[in-house]
Amino acid sequence: MTDQNQVQQKQEVIRIRNMWAGYEDDPVLEDINLSVWESDFIGLIGPNGGGKTTLIKVLLGLLVPLRGEVQIMGKPVEEGRKHIGYVPQVVVFDREFPISVWEVAMMGRLGKRRLFHRYSAEDQEIVAEALRQVEMLDQRKRTIGELSGGQRQRVYIARALATQPKILLLDEPTASVDPQVSGNIFELLNEINKDVTILLISHDMSAISSYTKTVGCLNRRLFYHGDRKITGDMVSAAYHCPIDLIAHGVPHRVLADHQHEEVH
Repeated sequence: MTDQNQVQQKQEVIRIRNMWAGYEDDPVLEDINLSVWESDFIGLIGPNGGGKTTLIKVLLGLLVPLRGEVQIMGKPVEEGRKHIGYVPQVVVFDREFPISVWEVAMMGRLGKRRLFHRYSAEDQEIVAEALRQVEMLDQRKRTIGELSGGQRQRVYIARALATQPKILLLDEPTASVDPQVSGNIFELLNEINKDVTILLISHDMSAISSYTKTVGCLNRRLFYHGDRKITGDMVSAAYHCPIDLIAHGVPHRVLADHQHEEVH
């Protein structure tokens, strides 16, 4: 048996081909093509109104594309979305509501049990492992309102992990935390990425360029080269203006010289 035959081919976990999506026949996304492979860690950046939230809705089955093909784990979205764990951008809650860290994480098992059935010992074991993975198991009895923003985000990631996803989809996971906590969360995501494919959306270009494996720009169309470089062509196409990044408090450009090549 050759070495090549011994190497297991990675699975295409998300497949988008010639996809247009929008609202009432008004396209927000145009001709999107993307392959996400097992163990990928992709960060997508782009301006407000560029279609990032629309893309998430399509992948979660909340919005049917106007045309094109979308598959998750080789199946239509309606079937494949069960393999996605989702961490939303903003979680609105009453800080005085007495819900514990454990109870929030346990919500990830709601769709895994039969109606009116109690959580099983297996459910509890899975949730404990999810909280352990994000280093919040020792905080399980605290109420969610007592936690810092970074701690709450870890709990919401644990809730998503409790679904035992193949893919973790995150919308602005560090929008409400300071830069140091943001770095800690991205380091956590790097650990999770050893077992779970990650696709996230963020405005934090410094973190995206530092921690993810590959980067794309989304503004109605997708500019993605399967590389971690944020190129000048990508930024000019997505933002229509020069962009400086801030890293360690110092403005700098992370734009490599790049021949024009539009990737849809």
